[in-house]
Amino acid sequence: MQIPRNAPDRDPERLVRDYADLVLRVCYTYLRSTADAEDVCQDTLVKLICRDEPFRDSGHERAWVIRVAANACKNLLRDRGAHPEADLTAVPEPAAAEAPDEDALRHRDDRVLAAVMALPLPQREAVYLRYYEGYPTREVARIVGATDAAVRQRLSRARASLRDDLKGDYDDFPA
Repeated sequence: MQIPRNAPDRDPERLVRDYADLVLRVCYTYLRSTADAEDVCQDTLVKLICRDEPFRDSGHERAWVIRVAANACKNLLRDRGAHPEADLTAVPEPAAAEAPDEDALRHRDDRVLAAVMALPLPQREAVYLRYYEGYPTREVARIVGATDAAVRQRLSRARASLRDDLKGDYDDFPA
């Protein structure tokens, strides 16, 4: 495959700069593994850079990137289910010391992330795209291949679950 060089919007540096963080976050939401997320992120960016067909607009490009990343993650999860592996993610990474108020914030953020990551995949996917990426529910439905009503139901159930799991977590901190 050859990279199209004639279109300024197809600049590989721009594509990586614009989408690497987004793709990595999407992948981590699905895979819960930094290493696997980085692998899928790289594969997704290579597909984006090597894509020959033009996009209708930047929204189409962004949705395509998210969909390709999500599908790659689902494929990896499906393959992993067929071929289980030993979990080596339990090894802690060394961290720099933080101020006490940062520890409290980090604990809260870790608790929120753990609660979101514990949601079933359809709910986790909907929460990520709606609240982290800011897509309206209609667009989330198009991206994940569900109806708008199904996405709204997933978000409602996810909020209810998070409300129960995180009860009291935001009482001491500003939003």
